[in-house]
Amino acid sequence: MTAGAVPTRTGGPTDLAGLRRLAVATLDANWEHDHTVPSRTLYPHQWSWDSAFIAVGWAHVRPERAWQELTSLFRAQWADGRVPHIVFNPALRVGAYFPGPELWRSADVEGTPTMDTSGLVQPPVHALAALLAYRRAPDPAGLAALRRLYPALVAQQRYLAERRDVAGDGLVCVVHPWESGLDNSPAWDEPMAAVDADAAVMRAYRRHDTAHADAAHRPTDLDYARYLAIVAAYRDHGYADRDLADGHPFLVECPLFNAAFGAAEHALAEIAALLGVDPAAHRVRADRVTEALVRRLYDPGTGTFQPRDLRTDRLVGARTVLGLAPLILPDLPARHVDALVAEARSPRFGVARWMDRPLPTHDRTAPDFEALRYWRGPSWLNIGWLVRRGLLTHGRPELAAGLRRSMIDLVAGAGCHEYFHPDTGAGLGSPAFGWTAALLLDLLAD
Repeated sequence: MTAGAVPTRTGGPTDLAGLRRLAVATLDANWEHDHTVPSRTLYPHQWSWDSAFIAVGWAHVRPERAWQELTSLFRAQWADGRVPHIVFNPALRVGAYFPGPELWRSADVEGTPTMDTSGLVQPPVHALAALLAYRRAPDPAGLAALRRLYPALVAQQRYLAERRDVAGDGLVCVVHPWESGLDNSPAWDEPMAAVDADAAVMRAYRRHDTAHADAAHRPTDLDYARYLAIVAAYRDHGYADRDLADGHPFLVECPLFNAAFGAAEHALAEIAALLGVDPAAHRVRADRVTEALVRRLYDPGTGTFQPRDLRTDRLVGARTVLGLAPLILPDLPARHVDALVAEARSPRFGVARWMDRPLPTHDRTAPDFEALRYWRGPSWLNIGWLVRRGLLTHGRPELAAGLRRSMIDLVAGAGCHEYFHPDTGAGLGSPAFGWTAALLLDLLAD
């Protein structure tokens, strides 16, 4: 079966073996000597949280590639501990991706690696991915790889805790919507509206994404103009974090990012124990993150978690799937778990009694819900996968099983697309997408 083929469905049982072959073929086709590109067309470089999710899938079929994936990413770690969200492939022509190295200028910053990277980060799901990769293939080679990665994973967490706790409240602040992973989520509309940028700035650039995907499915030119304005502000300040509160245009505490930050400490505690290191400090930090997240980002009026805009010190009103992400925290209090399960099963997310409908990324009942546009409504496997892990963690196996079926059915019907229409299941964005294939392998293995 080729990477673009889709197993035939005739109303009977899904061809699970065919789906597995499709997933492996997709990952093989996207393999690039020591890492996996998310997509050969839309995303030809290495992306941070993509590599983490992809490593989980590789562990099921080629464990050595799982460790290569993570190792190659962490070779690009900056001296301050940040793991950049893009690592550029020098073999590609200038202009193969926008925004490319010429915009980021990472080489101008002291303490950066020899390869070109961005200056932003993404949700720190890497420690969890490393732990899961080892669990999937618990052999001496995997343990040795964990031992090599552990100091880098600790440094990643230290960077976030020491450099990005802008409010001093125990939570990490994202300085750009791209750092959240959910680039154009409605959660960012309010804080983004205050960013001074003119859509006309985009006339000086050629967007790469709309050459390979329908512009109606992507962020707008005004979104991109604001994205570039934020990048320029951070870059021109040397990507320094010490003065962020004094004027950086975008400062938000994100529920998903901070849930990943806390989950990473839980994962590091398990990794430390495997390596014979005292895990106590990781457990203490994990507890502190959960306490801060509940205190700062939980809205009892809506029963969900919401981002906090540090520029206004207010919670953002949009009800998006970001609010469900804290389910991945094993120490989330039971009453908050119950509230998030109720939110997930409500008409806003429309996953019904057994959660057997695709999980959208935004409130289905909201006037600005868009079923086709990137993170403003479509279903993504990585988010569903995270929420499913949270449901299993908190003893909701039947709901987790329904969500698993819905994700498998999306790929069975449309292939390994980047994202999917949350009602019709139509494939959107890039075909042959890396983390969709990788997380499908993980779902099938269960």
